[in-house]
Amino acid sequence: MHDDDLVIVGAGPYGLSVAAHAAARGLSVRVHGQLMRSWRDMPPGMLLKSEPWASDLSDPAGAYRLAAYAATRGMRAEHGVPLPVGLFTAYGEWFARHAVPDVDPRTVVRVRPRPEGGFTVTTEDGEETGARTVALALGVAPFADVPAALRPLVPHLACHSSGHTDLTAFAGRDVTVLGGGQAALETAVLLTEFGARARVVARTRRLVWNTVPPPLRRSALEALRAPHTGLGCGWRNLLYARTPGVFRRLPDATREQLFGTALGPAGAWWLRRRFEAVADVRLGRAVVAASPAGRRGERVRLVLADGGGPGAPTAEVVTDHVIAATGFVPRLDRVDVLPEEVRAALRTVGGSGAPEVSGSFESSHPGLFVAGLLTAPSYGPAMRFVYGAAYTAERLVRGVERRLGAARRGAAVPGARARTAPDAAVTGVTGVTGVTGVTGTPGRRTDARVRARG
Repeated sequence: MHDDDLVIVGAGPYGLSVAAHAAARGLSVRVHGQLMRSWRDMPPGMLLKSEPWASDLSDPAGAYRLAAYAATRGMRAEHGVPLPVGLFTAYGEWFARHAVPDVDPRTVVRVRPRPEGGFTVTTEDGEETGARTVALALGVAPFADVPAALRPLVPHLACHSSGHTDLTAFAGRDVTVLGGGQAALETAVLLTEFGARARVVARTRRLVWNTVPPPLRRSALEALRAPHTGLGCGWRNLLYARTPGVFRRLPDATREQLFGTALGPAGAWWLRRRFEAVADVRLGRAVVAASPAGRRGERVRLVLADGGGPGAPTAEVVTDHVIAATGFVPRLDRVDVLPEEVRAALRTVGGSGAPEVSGSFESSHPGLFVAGLLTAPSYGPAMRFVYGAAYTAERLVRGVERRLGAARRGAAVPGARARTAPDAAVTGVTGVTGVTGVTGTPGRRTDARVRARG
């Protein structure tokens, strides 16, 4: 069995960026997955929340940025002007044609370590191939989070917001959207504009809206007060954007806490006026129960608690369908491509269930690398967005080269930091190459429509 130097599982922004860097370094690389699938499957009418200059995929020469693709279409990617998600999808496909070896569209169903080193990679049709190293760039789809009360109703009466490719099918129907971030707010707006009766139910008591981004060119004082970053303006965002390596050296508990709270849910500034058309908005409410309703069980009865605490007053809503725009939870137990015994053996970031990865994005299993959302508990909020692809791709490929060299020499390469290791000093801050990104949204549950696709 011929072994490729690197097999990449996933063909979104992270997988393609890693592949571009690996190919430029002369590695034999194979990419599996449907190009930009999660982005391509998003409903028509959705717009990028990120600034165009902050949404580049990464190649070593910086030759294939979003602005370069827009120019081929006779367009300009301008600051403060949101771009259609469809254009970004086409950009990723263009990037792949120019910077990445051929992408195999077959799904990888299993990655098994071999006793002698390396991996056996099995595709959906049963074909097995060998890989010296593997990079998992799985995107967000495996990590979609649906509230427990709704899970028995999926997919016919309820679904995650990432599961819909066309919201026009809900015209004339009553639809309840759960969540207070960009995914929920934009989904509700599009449903309303397509003729549905949309309702928003959110635990937050106040919706947060991003402000209009300031001009790129402004006074030194204004820039000092709120510097631009790929994650939005502000010094805290600058730290998340420029120093993922420092974040990785923080204690586990600190990283978990920041991952769960940094860059909270917020709607895009350009959506706020359109959202006024959504007539039914219920804040400070949590779904505590859900069951089929109607004569044939074709509708959904939701029980909403005010505040969600024990003994809180409740109210009922009967609706035709529920869309949970409740984000994503990156956990190893959702990575079905790895055997259970491999997942169980990997070191994790505290109790998060996400893998601990090294400075080169290598897991504690030699030769198994990880990119995208699954690394956010290790490296911070930047990895929840396209922004983190540049930082990841360059370092991951260097790690692959070191692992391949060590394997040929029969030497050992240090893996991910153990959970029990003493907290390292915060040193060796590394900057970000290139500017890629998305304005942030919150929490452990990454916003469904503003996300790091791998």
